Amino acid sequence: MLDKDISSEDYKKFCIFLEHQCGIVLGDNKQYLVKSRLTPLMNKFEAASLSEVVNRSMSITERQLRAAVVDAMTTNETLWFRDSYPFEVLIKDIFPQYDNKFKTVKIWSAAASSGQEPYSIAMCSAEHQQRKMNACKVQVLGTDISPSMLDLCKSATYDSLALARGLSPQRKQQFFEPAEQAGYMKLKPNVTQMVSFRQMNLLDSYSLLGKFDIIFCRNVLIYFSAQNKAKILKQFAQALNPDGYLFLGASESISGLSEDFVMQRCNPGIVYRLKNK
Repeated sequence: MLDKDISSEDYKKFCIFLEHQCGIVLGDNKQYLVKSRLTPLMNKFEAASLSEVVNRSMSITERQLRAAVVDAMTTNETLWFRDSYPFEVLIKDIFPQYDNKFKTVKIWSAAASSGQEPYSIAMCSAEHQQRKMNACKVQVLGTDISPSMLDLCKSATYDSLALARGLSPQRKQQFFEPAEQAGYMKLKPNVTQMVSFRQMNLLDSYSLLGKFDIIFCRNVLIYFSAQNKAKILKQFAQALNPDGYLFLGASESISGLSEDFVMQRCNPGIVYRLKNK
């Protein structure tokens, strides 16, 4: 019988390893999360115990297992138009600022997961372009640390369960078409052509990504230490064009972590704007 438990000593070592690899801080008493995420890897990698999976993943010779472990631990569920207000702010307040300026608005979705956020942004852009004659054009970059999530993003294909989470019937009808696989829907080209994807660890340098007008990084910083949060926010500031916008999660704050942004209250919600220097 497979041993699905993990010792306190192995858990502590794994927490240190995971933070070093991708910045995620598990904290105390999250063994259940490690168990639920990594147990499926036991059979795949012929491990007799969960502790074996954890210890082998920390070995420099087990690159494939290490990648699978980091992938499993960084995969998060998401939904379409999550929290709604950032997308309302885009359409009502931010996109109109860029209209009639003959520029392409570059937006970075910094934790794309399975693609719902970057594609929701693209759908907002499509709706804005339908309403306004000289609406700004939008390019969205979605990044994630997880190769399996990026494969889902690039497929732009979702099952009925994923489509039911946050997507209105109207948007489903307007932006999706039946996929080859029964029970699945695929985003139409007018949405997917706005979005590209690449693998990215938020602890790495952003210099090769270029500059952005808007960055979405929502419900991600909560998993990082204060030191790494400050580092990421500093790099976001450097990656934004003047007066650029930063969207964080509804429960996230930059207080005590960054002086590069000023908070703007919206109705509802808040957004951070890069300070002029």
